Amino acid sequence: MSERGDLRLGGYTAAVDARLAQWQEAAFGRRLWEKDHTLWSPEPIPELTNRLGWLDLPDTMTAEVQRLSRFARDVAQEGFRDAVVLGMGGSSLAPEVYSRTFGAAFGHPAVTVLDSTHPDAVRALARRLDPEKSLFVVSSKSGTTTEMHSFFYFFWEQLARVPERGKHFVAVTDPGTPLQTLARERGFREVFNAPEDVGGRYSALTPFGLVPAALLGVDTGKLLARGRGMAESCHGTVAAADNPGLRLGAALGELARAGRDKVTFVTSHSVETFPEWIEQLIAESTGKTILAGGEHRGIVPVAGEPLGPPEAYGDDRFFAALLLQGDDTAAIEKRLEALESAGHPVGRFKLSDRYDLGAEMFRWEVATAAAGAVLEVNPFDQPDVQLAKTLANEAMKQAAAGTLKTGGGAVDAADAKALGAAVAGWLGGARAGDYLGLHAYLPPRPETTAALNGLQAGLHARTRLAVTVGYGPRFLHSTGQLHKGGTDRCRFLQIVDQPTEDLAVPETSYTFGTLIGAQAEGDRQALEQRGRTVLRVQLGHDDAKGLAAVQQAVEGAR
Repeated sequence: MSERGDLRLGGYTAAVDARLAQWQEAAFGRRLWEKDHTLWSPEPIPELTNRLGWLDLPDTMTAEVQRLSRFARDVAQEGFRDAVVLGMGGSSLAPEVYSRTFGAAFGHPAVTVLDSTHPDAVRALARRLDPEKSLFVVSSKSGTTTEMHSFFYFFWEQLARVPERGKHFVAVTDPGTPLQTLARERGFREVFNAPEDVGGRYSALTPFGLVPAALLGVDTGKLLARGRGMAESCHGTVAAADNPGLRLGAALGELARAGRDKVTFVTSHSVETFPEWIEQLIAESTGKTILAGGEHRGIVPVAGEPLGPPEAYGDDRFFAALLLQGDDTAAIEKRLEALESAGHPVGRFKLSDRYDLGAEMFRWEVATAAAGAVLEVNPFDQPDVQLAKTLANEAMKQAAAGTLKTGGGAVDAADAKALGAAVAGWLGGARAGDYLGLHAYLPPRPETTAALNGLQAGLHARTRLAVTVGYGPRFLHSTGQLHKGGTDRCRFLQIVDQPTEDLAVPETSYTFGTLIGAQAEGDRQALEQRGRTVLRVQLGHDDAKGLAAVQQAVEGAR
């Protein structure tokens, strides 16, 4: 791994070097490690003064390695075939990356992440699992997350006939939360407490990420050692110009302020899921109102777009390539060189092996915190996430009372004429420098993901704009902050369907269908309250057919 990274910024180099010189003069690096809140705010505001514990994780979490290894060994020896993470956002994204990057070692359970409340998704997972051979990792920092509780209640009932079913559940949460109380009351086999001074999106190297990693058979000590190596390179004693985290942070911040605010990720195939974790880190940290008030800023992470030639892009991009040694990257490098020659800033970050994820996670955390200082925002809060939750809760109450109307002006995908006109109107208002977001409240399936990626590519080809994709409600806990609190240069396509069959949530009065419907409605209302343009499309019962109709409407738009 090149700790320094290879940043080729062209005409933006001078601004980044000036920022680094300024930080050197102001002792930014030393003050960061001293957890000095004045780097972002003159006042010691909440979720700033108590959210810098991630700096110490490569050292402090090393003390947990032996326990994690023993726990994972016991689970493997007891014959568990599947481990399922029940969580959202910071509780689920790092486990997803570890699972899809490392896979399960011989004799260890496969790790699956459930972060969809769609009844079809929950039912499909339940049908695949053997309850007696399944372990559930119930994860929530606050211990109060609606999705987490819904998943838990469902699978707790699924294991009703399994002896000592509590032994099939593990909790990961902050100390003293309602989840910890629930775990004690129901006899969970173990509770792992995470540090209270680490926010969810910075928690990949806490038990939220390390417990699932250990279950997979990942050497968590080695992962932390790579993080520690990067931490030493990013330490406050290192000159700002030589600090890999500060260099990247200065680049992210200065490029965004110059209009290059769309960080477009390119990966080799072995680490293709890594940007899904970085996406939350950047979007939720930077997409908000500046501390001085008034102006909305944000860095827009773009993952999954196929890498095109220079003429496919406007002048709002920064390309960040994450490349694993041993992967075939010749075609990627050729495209990157063409982009660089055309004046686009390009960063290359090369991993020597998969364990370098630990180092890169730490680099991007430092960089995101530093970029927040450039943008003059608090990178550790998420003030606009609650609005969608509040509106979703209101929608749940209306559903219980039988008064919920979730149409929201939805266009029927089966009505080709109406859909074509709606898509054309939605696209017609887009301007250069905007970004488009696809919000899919659909059950995540490989074929659906492929169709959404095709739609993403089609929209980009049609508009040359950056296009992001997210499954709901998953993205509400990641990019949702950016969508509502960041730049208003955006418009969104919300895609909903009609579940094949609803599914009750045990120990509650609602269903998964009601929950995901309310979450979609709450998100739509929150976006529109913030002045965002939202087009909602109803696919009906056939997602594949409906998505094909949307793609056709995009291709036919004038």
